[in-house]
Amino acid sequence: MVFPTDGNVLVGLDRADDAGVYKVSDELALIQTVDFFTPIVDDPYWFGQIAAANALSDVYAMGGIPKTAMNLVAFPVKDMDLSVLRAVIQGGIDKLAEAETVLIGGHSIEDKELKYGLSVTGFVHPARVLTKQNLQPGDGLVLTKPLGTGIVNTAIKAGMASADLTESVTRLMAALNRIAAETMARFDVHACTDVTGFGLLGHLAEMVSGSGRSVRVFAERIPVIEDALTFAAMGLIPAGAYKNREFRAGMIEVGDGMARERQDMLFDPQTSGGLLICMPGAQAEDLVAALKDAGLGDAAKVGEIVDGPAEKIRVA
Repeated sequence: MVFPTDGNVLVGLDRADDAGVYKVSDELALIQTVDFFTPIVDDPYWFGQIAAANALSDVYAMGGIPKTAMNLVAFPVKDMDLSVLRAVIQGGIDKLAEAETVLIGGHSIEDKELKYGLSVTGFVHPARVLTKQNLQPGDGLVLTKPLGTGIVNTAIKAGMASADLTESVTRLMAALNRIAAETMARFDVHACTDVTGFGLLGHLAEMVSGSGRSVRVFAERIPVIEDALTFAAMGLIPAGAYKNREFRAGMIEVGDGMARERQDMLFDPQTSGGLLICMPGAQAEDLVAALKDAGLGDAAKVGEIVDGPAEKIRVA
């Protein structure tokens, strides 16, 4: 299949990345992305916030600043009160306001199931675009949010999560990656992605594929939601985690003796997860310190890039 393109496409469909990038001038490129999904929380206002944060995240991961957005809505108008839709939209608007991004339009359809998200356009200098590629030997990997939201959401659906845990995880998913993006912009970042539905190792595998590099992951350093480990040990694992593990099985080697629940965390599909940042190893701890100073207390160096064997992820 051949897709239409031209010489100004800096990031397109020829490789998997978080967003497309189109060069407008020597000083400006546009980042374009779109994302929407069904509700993952019961509260419609918070669903709107989470969906908006998730859509905006792709722009942050590419090194850009989100500027404009358009709503995407599917709504069961015959089965659901319009107050639900208003709450969802308000959640999205409030998150856009927090991101200093303007809503300039959108489109809605009638559907049997509620869906909401955004298309987002951001600005970036063409020379400062970040992609999933460009891993260098000796680089460090920094993660900005803890893992486990997929597992906790499974526990919430099962009625096994406390109200406090439900609120904290909801707020975690609704948190923008803006601070992380602004902080990493002060460092020599080589590559970046955001951790979402493919889980940490799934998205890391996308960074490794085609790089000729390998990665050593420090499992014990990876920030996790502690309650998620407990739920994972009980078997409350979302189906997506099993699919993520199976899909990347050939690339991943897990050290002997690692608890199964900690392994599950690495494949757990996240919603609006953190940024996974690749940068010179000598700067990684400084970035972690800067992120913590900026209020991102869970930030941690979670791995390093090594030479060969090519394109393997070793979890120790």
